[in-house]
Amino acid sequence: MRTTYDEADDILVVHLSEKPIAKEISQDWNTHISYAEDGTIVEVVIIEAAKQGAWPLLRSHAA
Repeated sequence: MRTTYDEADDILVVHLSEKPIAKEISQDWNTHISYAEDGTIVEVVIIEAAKQGAWPLLRSHAA
């Protein structure tokens, strides 16, 4: 998994797979999920990520 964040446009992309994207579905106006042909999630895009509270990501580490 890797994430990219575009500060100028406030867009967060969480990349979960390197598979080709077969379809994209909008969950609402600012959250979009891309799927591979086999139905697995390839990436999640969040528009206005910082404004919505999705950026910066909080990391927790299990002890």
